[in-house]
Amino acid sequence: MRLQRPVAVVTGTTHGIGRVCARELVHAGFELHMLVRDVQAGGHLAEALRAVRADALVHVVACELGSLASVRQAADQVLQRSPRLRLLLNNAGMVSLRRERSMDGFERVFAVNHLGPFLLTERLRAALEPGGRIVNVASSDHARGQLQLQAVLDPDAHPWRPRAAYARSKLANVLHAFALARRLQGSGVSAHALHPGVVHTQLLPLWLRAIKPLMSPGMLSAEQGARSSLHLALTPDVSALNGGYLDADQQPRAASRAAQDLGLQEALWAASWAWCGLSGGSG
Repeated sequence: MRLQRPVAVVTGTTHGIGRVCARELVHAGFELHMLVRDVQAGGHLAEALRAVRADALVHVVACELGSLASVRQAADQVLQRSPRLRLLLNNAGMVSLRRERSMDGFERVFAVNHLGPFLLTERLRAALEPGGRIVNVASSDHARGQLQLQAVLDPDAHPWRPRAAYARSKLANVLHAFALARRLQGSGVSAHALHPGVVHTQLLPLWLRAIKPLMSPGMLSAEQGARSSLHLALTPDVSALNGGYLDADQQPRAASRAAQDLGLQEALWAASWAWCGLSGGSG
């Protein structure tokens, strides 16, 4: 009889931090669902991961986080195969130099970095087993963020600044983790946010990747940037860190004042719940 493996769901595994996390989770014996935009790239990675561990169980799931319908389909596909989960790692993210709308009409950076992961989490969190954890990869840039919900609904009516849009989405990641942690108290499941460090990955536009190391010589590699995610994923008991925020050295740090604002957490939760078309109360 085959032993049951812990099951992990990770978004954004085809490059950078997500790719490192996928490799290490497979090496640690997890069954892995990789939620990716590029299914072909995901398939190549799955083959590489099976070379890391011959008995690896790796599933490639198409998921466009900027489409709520795609997120629902991906979550359903995960649950059909794996009704019990140990880890949900909301790792994928994006930046954009242009003002864009998602497939559902929201400001796209916010949709991909927050709304998609929020919906995915809500669709999967009942499947998290005791000892499970939900991890949001945020950023220290969340401290620059301002939660402007109207700018999410009507981005054309507001000034566009790429870094401000990114910071707003990262603030949302931390607010989400903190509000979720309260809802998970007593369940045996924990929620976390983290700053991976300033990492040289494909999240940056190509031109910025070329010059960023000159501007920030202390940038981390993807291997280094994955450490805090893997710490939360693989440490046997992280319950004491529920509702916390880790820095790139795996140390608890105080999040920004805005991120700790309970009213802001609940305002975002209610708006996200409505925007994602969830029913049955406000979670």
